[in-house]
Amino acid sequence: SRTVGSTFQFYFTGKKCKIFQDMNSHLEAVLKEKRALRRRLIKPRCQESLPVDATVHKSIVELLTEAVTFIEKLESHLQSVRSIPQIPNMMKNMDTALTKTEVLVMDLEELTEQILKWRELQKQGYSD
Repeated sequence: SRTVGSTFQFYFTGKKCKIFQDMNSHLEAVLKEKRALRRRLIKPRCQESLPVDATVHKSIVELLTEAVTFIEKLESHLQSVRSIPQIPNMMKNMDTALTKTEVLVMDLEELTEQILKWRELQKQGYSD
């Protein structure tokens, strides 16, 4: 039992040692590449991009302008997309509001007619 435990302990210690050796090798490789990595991070990426043919410069500028505009208005676009599921409910509410407005207009027209009749009656009363 003691030898089985020692064997397992030795096995896991060996595993850990292998993992540490692999990590050490990786870190050494990173350190060797440190200067190149730093240079790549500092150097602007645009210098590594492919040259754009002069005939498409105008199109690229227009496309970039539209892309910038789209990005600037992205939050607004997202808000619009988020509100799409609510549109049927909004339309229903607008229809209800329109119906109520039409009823109020009819009530107002009727009230206006009654006021005009009342004024006529008042005028006739004063004439008599």
